[in-house]
Amino acid sequence: MKAAVLGATGYTGLLLCRLLRQHPEIGLILPVSSSRPGEPLREVDPGLGADAGKFAADGRLLTLEEAEAQEPEVVFSALPHLESARLCAHFFGKAVVIDLSADFRLRDAALFEQAYGVPPPRPDLIDSAVYGLAEWHRERIRTADLIANPGCYPTATLLPLLPLAAAGLIQGEVHVSAISGISGAGRKVKPEYLFCERSENAGAYAPGRKHRHVTEMEEQLRGFDAQARVLFVPHLAPLRKGMSVTTFVRLRQGVEDRRIAEALEQAYGSAPCVSLRGGSIPQTAEVRGTNRCDIAWRREGESLMLFSVLDNLMKGASGQAVQNMNLRFGFPETAGLLLDSEI
Repeated sequence: MKAAVLGATGYTGLLLCRLLRQHPEIGLILPVSSSRPGEPLREVDPGLGADAGKFAADGRLLTLEEAEAQEPEVVFSALPHLESARLCAHFFGKAVVIDLSADFRLRDAALFEQAYGVPPPRPDLIDSAVYGLAEWHRERIRTADLIANPGCYPTATLLPLLPLAAAGLIQGEVHVSAISGISGAGRKVKPEYLFCERSENAGAYAPGRKHRHVTEMEEQLRGFDAQARVLFVPHLAPLRKGMSVTTFVRLRQGVEDRRIAEALEQAYGSAPCVSLRGGSIPQTAEVRGTNRCDIAWRREGESLMLFSVLDNLMKGASGQAVQNMNLRFGFPETAGLLLDSEI
């Protein structure tokens, strides 16, 4: 099968190229870059080694037009928000498009404009897009031709929350404190992401409703609670990658511990990319390099603390995109993905 990667020189694009290279069902990879067409992909990612392997044009970065001519069956768009929908225009209706930007994550056009300051770039496709949180929309993903890959913060926050919301166990405002590695900001050259700025330095940024992912999380939660509200505080830590999220919720009166455990087990007992840890608080090192989200919980009276960790470039981005491709094309769900952490 042919797979195109648009935005192949960014962190998520480069990781997609690596994952697809080891995927047993992918025969040809079309790495696309508008900024560096014609250059060897190995110059961007020397870690790939000298063998061009499955890459088209002996590992050279392609133009969009060159990729279009190859007629790939699946297209991964690792492009910026508001650019992705425009540059994917040729592929809609001709290939399965898995979009890692936010262009199709929100079903409400007004909410999109509230979060991003402009109307959605392709409102005509919103209804056909499936939100690609694999564990929650698995059956719809199997037949979707446009899959909106979730953000890393929403993935790590929603996975522990949704089973409890669906079971009616929680109430009131959800409070989230999240920590991300710097790669979550993308491969940008900005002073605030320089080594000297981030090393030995951690702090909050864009707290509250200023953070665009809040709208995405609330829209998903409102499928179970129309009044759901999220108070979200993200932090940057001096980590290359990794994400740790602590979520605080109020339990409804009379909820027993066994109901919390049962709701999580029912949702994820057979999910290969979610690991339930009970009361053992997970660490980011334990999921580094994997497509796994590890979840734990502890209770203090009527308050519940949820702990979740994932690799923001894997389960939070490229790995989940490959998981969605596997579901869509009927491959084993974990094909081409690692579930054991790096040593």
